[in-house]
Amino acid sequence: MPAGARNGESLLHSFAVQRRVIGALLMREILTRYGRHNIGFLWLFVEPMLFTIGVTAIWTATKTIHGGNLPITAFAITGYSSVLLWRNMPARCIASIEPNAALLHHRNVKIIDIFISRVLVEMMGASISFFGLTVFFHFIGWTELPEDILTLLLGWLSIAWFGAALAIFLGALTERSELVDKLWHPAAYLLFPFSGAGFIVDSTPQTLQNILYFFPMVHGVEIVREGYFGSAFHPHYDVAYLVCSCLVLSLLAMLEVRVATRNVVPS
Repeated sequence: MPAGARNGESLLHSFAVQRRVIGALLMREILTRYGRHNIGFLWLFVEPMLFTIGVTAIWTATKTIHGGNLPITAFAITGYSSVLLWRNMPARCIASIEPNAALLHHRNVKIIDIFISRVLVEMMGASISFFGLTVFFHFIGWTELPEDILTLLLGWLSIAWFGAALAIFLGALTERSELVDKLWHPAAYLLFPFSGAGFIVDSTPQTLQNILYFFPMVHGVEIVREGYFGSAFHPHYDVAYLVCSCLVLSLLAMLEVRVATRNVVPS
């Protein structure tokens, strides 16, 4: 057999092994986090649903002003669901190596597998919550369905990419300093006002817009809302900046994972 074919088979075999490893870690993560009691794994998306419904109710009751004429329910769903998507991933990856260090005794389990499984769990939960609530609120007549589902999906996936890269970077960085764990939680709350969840960029002054453009998640939220509201929404985003930001963050994450892999000793 030619060497190229053997390398191709070896690569496919390695990919299949890692896919099974990540699948097993994902199921383990769901079972250890939610158990088999009450509604079990359904908490995966019920929990973010409850958060989103709570915020939607508060913003609706207080008639929160978001600077436009968009319906508040759809505005809250697109905004807060996006926040849950990028904010929860780092929270689950930070300080996740030490409690799972015993798994690293298995030859095929790598640190990156632990991170990817946790990122996937958070992405699944936030996505099921977002699309489930979208359908539910449309069913009861509170919202319309998205005008451009493809654009909405591209925006959603870009936010997921940003959140995953940030999560893996911070998760690996935790092995250098415990301060990452201490600082992330206040940082996440401080970033919320600048995330684009509670306002639309078009309604802000130009000076503030120039600052907001530095936050990659703002671009993702604007794309999501363009897909959802279509012609009723005037978006402001830069796809090139968003992609470059995610690429740089992904590169930093892989470099940091490499350092952590060298330094972590399986316990």
